[in-house]
Amino acid sequence: MIGNIVKKEFKELFTFATLIPLVVIAIVFGLVGQSIGNIGETMEEKPVIGIVDRDDGDFSDIAMPILTERAEVIYSGSSTEEGLEEVRKENGVALLVIPENFSQNIYANHPGEIEIYWIMKGAGVMDSISSGVVEGLIRAVNQGISSKLIQQYSSSDPALVLNPTTRVETTFFKGKEIEGLSSSQLGNMLSSQSIAIPIVVMMLIIMAGASVISSMGMEKENKTLETLLTLPVRRSHIVIGKIVGSALVGMIMAAIYMIGFSRYMTSFQISNINLADFGLSLGMQDYLLIGVSLFTALLAGLALCIVLGTFAKNYRSAQTLVFPITALAMISMFITMFKDFDTIPAALRAFVFAIPFYHPMIAMRALMMDNYPLVIDGIAYTAVFTVIMIVVAVRIFNSDRLLTGSVQKRAGLGKLAWGLRRR
Repeated sequence: MIGNIVKKEFKELFTFATLIPLVVIAIVFGLVGQSIGNIGETMEEKPVIGIVDRDDGDFSDIAMPILTERAEVIYSGSSTEEGLEEVRKENGVALLVIPENFSQNIYANHPGEIEIYWIMKGAGVMDSISSGVVEGLIRAVNQGISSKLIQQYSSSDPALVLNPTTRVETTFFKGKEIEGLSSSQLGNMLSSQSIAIPIVVMMLIIMAGASVISSMGMEKENKTLETLLTLPVRRSHIVIGKIVGSALVGMIMAAIYMIGFSRYMTSFQISNINLADFGLSLGMQDYLLIGVSLFTALLAGLALCIVLGTFAKNYRSAQTLVFPITALAMISMFITMFKDFDTIPAALRAFVFAIPFYHPMIAMRALMMDNYPLVIDGIAYTAVFTVIMIVVAVRIFNSDRLLTGSVQKRAGLGKLAWGLRRR
C-alpha cells in the first residue's frame, strides 16, 4: 500500500513539465559557475602592471625587484602617458609611478609617495581581485622598506618604519577619471550603493511570481477558473487584470522590503566616503528610470508567470513551476554581485540580457557611470518581452487548453459552456 502511494506521488510530481525546467536551470547554473567560479585561479595569476621609476634610489631599488618578480610588468619607462596607454592596451590593472624624491623623503623621515593609476574594468566582486593583488604588492614593498630601515636606520621615526609609503591614487572607470579613490574603494562603494536593488528585485519576483502561479493552480483545482472563463469578459482583460493586480501588490511588497533592507544596510556602512563628492550621485531622472525599469521587469516576470501558470494542473504542481522563476532571479542577482555587465563573457552577457529581471539590478550602477543607453535598452527590451508574454497568455486563454488540457480553439467547449449558461 505504501509503495502504491509513493508511486502515485512520484508520478504526480515528477513529470516532463517539471523535469525540463530543472535540467535547463542546472545547465545554466553550471555555465554561470564556470564563468565566475575561477576565483582561486584569478588570485594566483600575476597582475599586469606598468611601472614608472623616476627615483633610482636605495628604496626604489628595493621596490622594483618585488614588483617585477610578483607581477607581469608590461611597461617600464619614464612617461606616465605612455605607461597608461600601454597598460590599457594590454588590459592591465594599474600603473605605478615612483617619483624622483621617493628615497630622499624616506631618508628625511617623511613617507615616500607612490602614485597609482588604476584601470578599473568592473565593479563586481570578481573584478576587484586583480586590484587586491596589486595592493598586496604595495604591502610587500612596504615590508621590504621597513626591514631596510630597521637594519640600517634604527633612529628613524617608528611611525615611518611601520608605514614608509603613502599612496596618491586615481581610478579610470568607464570614461571617468576619479581622483582620490582606489579601484577597490570605488568598487566597494558602488556595491554598497547598489546591492539593495538586486536583492529587492529577486525577492519581489520570487514572491509575486509564486503567488501568481500558485493562484493559477488553485483556481484550476477549485474549478473557479472555468467559471471565470465562461463569463462574458474578454480573455485579454483577464490576463491584463491578473498581471496589473499582482504588480500593484508586488510594488507594495517591494517598497516595504526596500525600506527595511535599506535601514539594515545603513547600519553596516561605516565609510565616510561620499560618492557625490566624486561626481557619482544620482538625480531625480535617474531614480525615475530605476523605478520604470523595476516596474517593467515586474510586469515581464508576472506575464511569464501567467504563461507558466497555465501548465499547472493543481496547486501542488504549481509549486514546481515556481522554480524556474526563482532560479532566473537568483542567477541575475549573483551575476550582478560578482561581475560587471561589461566584464562577463559575450555568451553569458547575451543570456543575462535576455532575463528581464536582470536590468533593474544593474540600473543604479549603470546610471552612476552615465550609461543611459544600457538602462533604456533594458527598459525597451522588458517592455517588448512583456507584450510578447501577454500575447502568448491571451492566445492560451483563448484556446481550450485551460479547460481541456489541449490547445484546440475555444469553438467547442467554450461556446457550449456559454450556451448552457444563457439557458
